[in-house]
Amino acid sequence: MATHAEKSLAVHRCRFLDWNPSPIAALAFAPTPPPKKNAKKQSTRKHGSQFGILAVGRANGNIEICEWSGADWQQKSPQAWVVRRTLRAPKPSKIESLVLALRYPESLSQPDVPGYSDLRLFSTSGGSDLFEWDLERGTILRTVPSQGGSIWSMAVNPTSTLLALGCEDGRVRLLSLADNDVFHHSRFMPAKAKSRVLSIAWGIPSRREGPDGEEWSDAWLVTGYSDSTVRKWDVRTGQMLDQMSVDKVRDEKTLVWAVGVLRDGTIVSGDSLGMVKFWDSLTATQLQSFQAHAADILCLAIGPDGTSVYSSGVDQKVTEFSAVNVTERAAKASSRFIQTCSRRLHSHDVRALAIWPPFSPFPITGPNSSQKTQYQHPAAKLGVAPILASGGLDMSVALCPCAPAGASSAKLANPLSTSVAVTFEDAYHRRMAYTTTDSVRVSRGAKLLLCAKDTSVVLWRVRRDPKDMVPEALRTDRGWDKLLEVQLKVQTNIQAIAISEDGRWMAVSDLHETKLFRLTYAVPTGKVSLKRVKRFSSSIVQQTPQLSSSGASCLIFTPDSRKIIVASAAIIVLVDLSRYDEDGGIRVLRSFSHHRVNDIVVGDDGAARAVKGLKPSTEDKASDPAEEGTTSDSDSDDESDGEMLDAVDCIIARMAVSLDEQWLATADTRGRTHVYNVDTVQHHCALPSFEQPPSALAFDPHSPNTLIIGLPNNTLQIFDVEARQFPDWARTLCEALPKRFTHLHDPLVGITFDPAPQANAGPEVYLWGSTWICKVNLQKPVGYPGFTKRKRRHGHDGGHRAAANGDGAASGVEENFRLVTKYRPLLAVDFFGPAELVVVERPLVDVLETLPPAFFKPKYGS
Repeated sequence: MATHAEKSLAVHRCRFLDWNPSPIAALAFAPTPPPKKNAKKQSTRKHGSQFGILAVGRANGNIEICEWSGADWQQKSPQAWVVRRTLRAPKPSKIESLVLALRYPESLSQPDVPGYSDLRLFSTSGGSDLFEWDLERGTILRTVPSQGGSIWSMAVNPTSTLLALGCEDGRVRLLSLADNDVFHHSRFMPAKAKSRVLSIAWGIPSRREGPDGEEWSDAWLVTGYSDSTVRKWDVRTGQMLDQMSVDKVRDEKTLVWAVGVLRDGTIVSGDSLGMVKFWDSLTATQLQSFQAHAADILCLAIGPDGTSVYSSGVDQKVTEFSAVNVTERAAKASSRFIQTCSRRLHSHDVRALAIWPPFSPFPITGPNSSQKTQYQHPAAKLGVAPILASGGLDMSVALCPCAPAGASSAKLANPLSTSVAVTFEDAYHRRMAYTTTDSVRVSRGAKLLLCAKDTSVVLWRVRRDPKDMVPEALRTDRGWDKLLEVQLKVQTNIQAIAISEDGRWMAVSDLHETKLFRLTYAVPTGKVSLKRVKRFSSSIVQQTPQLSSSGASCLIFTPDSRKIIVASAAIIVLVDLSRYDEDGGIRVLRSFSHHRVNDIVVGDDGAARAVKGLKPSTEDKASDPAEEGTTSDSDSDDESDGEMLDAVDCIIARMAVSLDEQWLATADTRGRTHVYNVDTVQHHCALPSFEQPPSALAFDPHSPNTLIIGLPNNTLQIFDVEARQFPDWARTLCEALPKRFTHLHDPLVGITFDPAPQANAGPEVYLWGSTWICKVNLQKPVGYPGFTKRKRRHGHDGGHRAAANGDGAASGVEENFRLVTKYRPLLAVDFFGPAELVVVERPLVDVLETLPPAFFKPKYGS
């Protein structure tokens, strides 16, 4: 990597790591609340975004919880949904289906978009157990047996009061979700022919006046079976009302993998023959049939207004069906669907489809209607197009606007900012990155790369000299060596790893336990021996009574490799390892619990005050933290110096230690950031919480008191730790970030510094996302953010054009925010030493080589 009039960097481009992401098995968006009679026009609840939470279930048992990266007042966000936390199921397990339900539906009204505290997450893993997750703690809250064998399908009713399970024995079981509990409510009568229940969809709810006001009740639901049938059931009695049969080939059974119900009661089914069929729910007769796919249809999704249907499956295509002759109120029973278009958004099987805002079968009434119930989707209120999310074997979630055919871009905005077009046929789609920043760690001093897979870790060495401490049997000509691969005995997938700067310590943690290993390198053979420090986990739990286990969400070693910092259950534990070589001792220096409280009372001699992390306003995001509730007392340590007023559950996701080892910065999933003094082992200050949780933290090695904070919407905050304020020189830079940088589709995930920048050049920070690296000089103006592959010049003197980009850059200003996009997708970016950059990639081509061949059906003459 080299730029004009600048020094060049030696780049270690590492593509040898055999890390592979897991396929996507399920997608689920947060449901919208049911309409209420006499509902308030404006809600008083605020959850920070008008776009709901997206849950992504993967085949290895992990569930990724994604939140919208834009602010609540923004129509668009180029970064779209960003992974905020990952839930890890017990091993061995996998994710087959996901469902999000409302915890207390009666407490939400139509303008509300549910947040974490409003949602319940349920999953199945192909077995006979149903799991409910604690979204705040990231653990399994309860396990409920199906009482009918393996669970093949599940669906929650529109009011989030009942959960239907389709089981191996061919019966449907209803579980009650009332009062934030889960228990078996009823089960349907067995069908005449026993077969698996492969798909479930709830029918149209009916409205009635109850003792507590307007109520909604469910009358029927529809199921798809493995014996070529679609059946309609009475919810109250559990009796089968109607049975519909799909086509067969040579008397072989057809599998009905997906079913859905439109607002007018029309039933939609997708089967293993690639047929999409529309059925009349009253007469149980077929209305229409389309040969939409060349292989199995595995998933269906219904548009928010109920006038569009999307199907996909093994042949990688996503097909859209649109209703014709539709009134403004709802689709008539006599309306028909046409196949609008088909697009291939994936390279392999598509397993899941989901739409935001999700389809809701509640009736829509106009303002002039005599009925008082009005229903309006959040997307319609914001004036943005709905978004279709799809995922499958190729590991990436594809997002595409899916406004109804014929919708005008003048009335609807594209929330992804990929194009002006908003219809599914014309709009550009984008793919969420499949890489994760928690999979690779870099040891600078030892030039090592530590890679975490599901339940194992692999240690690699990058050699500058091919003959450097490598035995003949392991020597290669590619400049790298695989030193170690360890299969760990863990209860869940690995969620945190760390390796010390000198390469002598390695830490690995799952959800329940953190393991510490001592690495020894034999000279001159180069072999690596591994020894576990068995007392490490028990020492943390014994000396920290608040912890029930030592499982860490984040791990980091200090630059001198003499201390390790463990973030477990929102508690930060500082452990001293300096005496291990002498007497094998491990000493817990102190634990901090500031992330577990909302309010902290600090002060002595009876003088107490409540300190909160307040959110900065949109007009002044970089105001003085002392004026916004930042703790400025160096004596405000932990619970021994303050009183917990309101305990909360959160996860510490990011940590950073300054090069001089004086400062420690930590950030959690609630957007709160704390700074600790490692020398005095005390809490130093608390920053005001930001609009979004920080996605990256880093201290400037040449100014250790300067903390750089990166947010997932590609904005920056710079904080002076020692002065406890946002410096004036940094506000100009943070408030004038170029749009070319902030509008990058992939969010910022990492920050690193060159240990020895160019003389008189000022501090240079390297920001990176999954598909880009950006170099920023903190002491220079923003300038023009040009890509290195597209240099814009004017005149004959080779001067760079810095104006006319709409970002406030003046003519003649030197370039800054230099972007490089040839490295992708990225797992890690760091420095081994001065001007020695290491870039870890995992190309999509290499990942796809590990997958089975994609479905292909040749046509005659091709």
